Amino acid sequence: MTAIEQYLVDTYRASQHGTPMPPPPGRDDVAVLRAVRTYEQFRAVLDGAPAGHPWRSALHRVLTRRPTA
Repeated sequence: MTAIEQYLVDTYRASQHGTPMPPPPGRDDVAVLRAVRTYEQFRAVLDGAPAGHPWRSALHRVLTRRPTA
């Protein structure tokens, strides 16, 4: 079942039960990406690194992370 189909089922159920409608899929995607960017900038400042390119530094951290065993 796709996200749109699930949304339609949830909307129908909400209308039948009188509960609030669910948010449409993808509505908060941009807000989530902005929050991740802000968090990565914050982490860069705490680590003492420049906070100018948070995506590049985040990608570097993910790619160079060593597994803890």
